Amino acid sequence: MMQLTRTNLLKMLMLLLAALSLLLFIRHAPAILNILSSMDNFRDYIRSTGHWGPVMFILFQILQIVIAPIPGEVVQIAGGYIYGTGLGTLYTMVGMIIGSAMAFYFTRFLGRSMIERYLERKNFKWLAVIKDQNKLSAFLLLFFFIPGLPKDLLVYVAALTPISSLRFFTLLILGRLPWIAASAVVGSSLQLEQYGVTIVISVIAVLGFILGYWKKDKLIQFISKFEKGAARSEKASAPLKNKAPME
Repeated sequence: MMQLTRTNLLKMLMLLLAALSLLLFIRHAPAILNILSSMDNFRDYIRSTGHWGPVMFILFQILQIVIAPIPGEVVQIAGGYIYGTGLGTLYTMVGMIIGSAMAFYFTRFLGRSMIERYLERKNFKWLAVIKDQNKLSAFLLLFFFIPGLPKDLLVYVAALTPISSLRFFTLLILGRLPWIAASAVVGSSLQLEQYGVTIVISVIAVLGFILGYWKKDKLIQFISKFEKGAARSEKASAPLKNKAPME
């Protein structure tokens, strides 16, 4: 009975957060989109909030994950533009994890049927890979890592699978951290007018997208084989670790 009560409370909390996020966006959508229309506008707004600046920045990143129309690249690059590479990466990652958790648990506990109907209408070809549990982790890691792909949508999709929360968020952080840090570097370079760094990272991101999308099937197979090999090695070593020492 206690477990049921906790589950219901969690569902109510997730529903409340989702409803609040949607209402805030609907009510303030024109102002939000205007703030995000340029780096300077976003920077000026964040700085105008004083000590609440980091909190407001994280809230924008959360909204970007939960509400699709908000451009994610603007927020991520703006992190470095406003706070520099280190803090920009940190604040963006915090907002990304919180926003992804809201989307993930909302789908898993409340919005499963709604997300499933949406995916059926869109008929995404890569859903066949998602349904293959042997390739799921490899696909998620690769999808999160390749720049330019709709990563926020994948959070909702992953919640429909049996993947554990710990495994999912580990893959999410490993896959997204490098390019979030790169976005912060781009933002910081733009603020310092070091355009050469921006051009180099942008070219690498475009090449990464082309190569990753072109070779995604082979990369998924490679990561899957590596993961299976590691799992077999771990199982093989388990009896030796658990075996009692001979007297």
